Amino acid sequence: MSSPPISDDRPLGLTVHSLPEPSGELQTRAVNTRAGRWRMLAVMLVCAAPVIASYFTYYVIRPEGRRNFGELIQPQRPLPAVAAANLQGAPVQLPALKGQWLFVSVASGACDSACQQHLYLQRQLREGLGKEKDRLDWVWLVKDEVPVSAELQPALKDATVLRVPGEALAQWLQAEQGRQLEDHLYLVDPLGNWMMRFPAGLNAETALKVKRDLDRLMRAAQFWDRAGRE
Repeated sequence: MSSPPISDDRPLGLTVHSLPEPSGELQTRAVNTRAGRWRMLAVMLVCAAPVIASYFTYYVIRPEGRRNFGELIQPQRPLPAVAAANLQGAPVQLPALKGQWLFVSVASGACDSACQQHLYLQRQLREGLGKEKDRLDWVWLVKDEVPVSAELQPALKDATVLRVPGEALAQWLQAEQGRQLEDHLYLVDPLGNWMMRFPAGLNAETALKVKRDLDRLMRAAQFWDRAGRE
């Protein structure tokens, strides 16, 4: 009998060729890219740290029993990209107001007694901040096209007065249930976020509580917020 055929099951031999080593220039470039990214991240964290710390201090680390008078808005609402106009008719974009704390009221250009009371309180509370007042802008948002009386305008020399369509305001600010936008005063932070709403019906007594909130916020932000816009 003939012998069975021999099976050719021997393992295949593989030759491993090593890849070429990256050049020194490429290695250096990769190291520099990684280092640059870490430096950029570090700069961003350093810039953001004071803002984060001040908000953490105000919103989280609070002495037992301390309460803010104004209602904190969560989530905060950024200034909308809405075209407004000053009393002379010049266009102003609302986001251009960023960079300062904004103490805001809303009313018709007719400005009834409640509107005038709000304007008075805004001015007095801002003045009450003393040397810190330049960090807070007093803002009146006029929601219609009714002319502002000539008698009222001299009292507004330190205020920012802008006409903004009422529909646009209603999509950004919000009153308490059963109230109107003009019933409240509002606070916007320098980052452009509406972050607090004060109760309706302010008087001399409750205005002191508003001042306490403003004082606390100015102190909490003093390490990163400066007067004026950059």
